[in-house]
Amino acid sequence: MSQTTVKKRILLSPPHMSGIEMHYINEAIETNWIAPLGPNVDAFEREIAEIVGVNGAVAVSSGTAAIHLALLLLGVQKGDLVFCSSLTFVASANPILYQGAIPIFIDSEPETWNMSPVALEAAFRQAAVSGKFPKAVIIVNLYGQSAKMDELVSICNQYNVPIIEDAAESLGSLYKGKASGIFGEFGIYSFNGNKIITTSGGGMLISNNVEALNKVRFLATQAKDAAPYYQHSRLGFNYRMSNILAGIGRGQLKVLHERVKARRAVFKTYQEELADISAIAFMPELQQTFSNRWLTALTINEEAAGLSAAELLRILEAENIEARHIWKPLHLQPLFEQCQYYQHNWSENISEKLFQTGICLPSGSNMTRDDQMRVIRCIRNSLGTG
Repeated sequence: MSQTTVKKRILLSPPHMSGIEMHYINEAIETNWIAPLGPNVDAFEREIAEIVGVNGAVAVSSGTAAIHLALLLLGVQKGDLVFCSSLTFVASANPILYQGAIPIFIDSEPETWNMSPVALEAAFRQAAVSGKFPKAVIIVNLYGQSAKMDELVSICNQYNVPIIEDAAESLGSLYKGKASGIFGEFGIYSFNGNKIITTSGGGMLISNNVEALNKVRFLATQAKDAAPYYQHSRLGFNYRMSNILAGIGRGQLKVLHERVKARRAVFKTYQEELADISAIAFMPELQQTFSNRWLTALTINEEAAGLSAAELLRILEAENIEARHIWKPLHLQPLFEQCQYYQHNWSENISEKLFQTGICLPSGSNMTRDDQMRVIRCIRNSLGTG
């Protein structure tokens, strides 16, 4: 095929700039606030906290850094247990290993694809038998959909174990009218280049515990003691966000509502245009929740479709369309092969089934109608319904 006939690449979730970012970037440059910290960082933290409804926030270099800092604040140390969603990106669990702690993975349930309250309860019952409880539970909100927070919070409260809510993918989503990310002791957001809004790279730790957030600022800025010289009494980290990147975040935050609206519109178009195909089932939206639909995710019934999710992905790639498998569950990753795992119930292993049958479609908020219809035609042709 000649270079001129290669079809344009349709990306899974590209950045989408508003144009407002340049105001804050230029301001940082003109005032020479280009190093980490500065007025944009302070303002970005205030604006995020105000939007989601918490007492404070700390801007850091990544969502991973935010999870790591949350674990530090909760006293997680070598040999401690941490329960964690299995169906998620590896960054949700890597910080557990940073601390020398032991992850125990919890299966998903079918109504949200997120942590199963049934499996979590089973894990806690076993912890009660062994006498060793986890120091924390990391609950992930997959692809913008909030987990069953009422049930999960109730279980964790019963055992007096704090929650870190990994809302890396769910900024702008709601659970019973409240912002995703605010239901644990700590919540985290990611501003990676593929997220609903981006700072190129970055993250945010949020909490109602202002004292804890002040400790985060100390630890994330190399843990410099209050002294007239560089003195350090404990281990610190270079985890703070730069003033320029925070400026990008401020410009992005102003269009968060529009970005969520656009992603939901992309999902709705896929849902409507593929509604007649019984072999396809879209990721559900739990009642009394509002998903930002960061990525449109669906499952393929191989028997009914005549092809597998993996085969459909290969067909899309041949058409220069970027689509992805649903996250490979962490309990199946070689890195975590020795870790314990609690499935949804004795007969159902939800996360493994979703991995085998699920794919994520291109979902960018700047996706054109023509590009989306090209994806839809490819899917329909692949399934013989074109």
